Amino acid sequence: MSERGLAHDGTIAREGVLARVPAAFVPVVEAARTRLADTFDGARLHSAYIYGSIPRGTAVPGVSDLDLQLALHGDPTEADRADATAIEVALDRAFPQIDGVGILLTSTRALLSDLERHDAGFFIACLCTPLLGPDLAERLPRYRPTTELARETNGDLALALKRWRARAAAAATDADRRALSRVVARRIVRTGFTLVMPRWGGWTSDLVESAELFGRYYPEHADRMRTTAAIGRAPSADPAVLSTLIDDLGPWLAAEYTAVHGEKAPRPHDARP
Repeated sequence: MSERGLAHDGTIAREGVLARVPAAFVPVVEAARTRLADTFDGARLHSAYIYGSIPRGTAVPGVSDLDLQLALHGDPTEADRADATAIEVALDRAFPQIDGVGILLTSTRALLSDLERHDAGFFIACLCTPLLGPDLAERLPRYRPTTELARETNGDLALALKRWRARAAAAATDADRRALSRVVARRIVRTGFTLVMPRWGGWTSDLVESAELFGRYYPEHADRMRTTAAIGRAPSADPAVLSTLIDDLGPWLAAEYTAVHGEKAPRPHDARP
C-alpha cells in the first residue's frame, strides 16, 4: 500500500488486516467471531466483517469502539436486529477495552446492487476486513478516488443534517449529546475529506489526516475541521458544539459538496445515522 492508501495499480487498497489488530483487542475480535457464528447460522449469515480503528491497528484501549458489518442472505428482520443488539450489549459489557459496539445489518443483495456499488459496495471492498464467511469483495470492482465515489459515499450530507437536528432537539442527557456529537463530527470530517479526495488522489480513514488534507484545499476552514476531528475522538456534551457542527459547518460543507460533486443517488430507505 502506498502512503496515499493505494495499491500498485492505483486503486484504493483495503485498509484493514486482522494481523494488525492490537494485542489488547485480539480477545474482543475472537469473542465477536464466536458469538456471531453461534448466533447467526448459515441460513441467515453470508459473511461478517470488522471495520474501523481495530483492524487498521490504531485502536486505543478504553476509547475505541468495535464496529461490525453483517451481510445477510435476506433482508434484516426484527429477530436479526434483536440478536445483533444482544451481541452488542454482551461484548460491550465483557470487554472494558472497547467503548461501545455497533453492528450493521445489510442484505447481500443490497451490498452487491448497482445502486450501492460506490457506497455500501465500496465500504465492503475497501473499508471492511473479512471475519467470517466468503468475502463479498471478490464480487465487487476495484475502486479509484473519483468524483463518482465522492458523490455516492457522502453526497447526502444535507439529509443527515435534518436527522441530526431532530436528534439534537430530542437529546435529553449528556450521554445522548456526546454520542450524537461523535457521529456528527466523524461524518463531517469524512465528508470534508471525500470532498477533496479526487484532487488529493488517495484514501484515508484517519480523522486527523482527513482534517489536515481537507485544510490544504480549504485553508479558511482548516481550523474548524481540525476542531471537528478532535470532537470525533473526544465527543462533547455541550449543546453549543452540536449547534456549531449541525447549523454552521455542516450546511456550508453540504452546499460545497453538492456544487463540486453533485448529490448522491436517492435511496428508498436511508438508514444511516
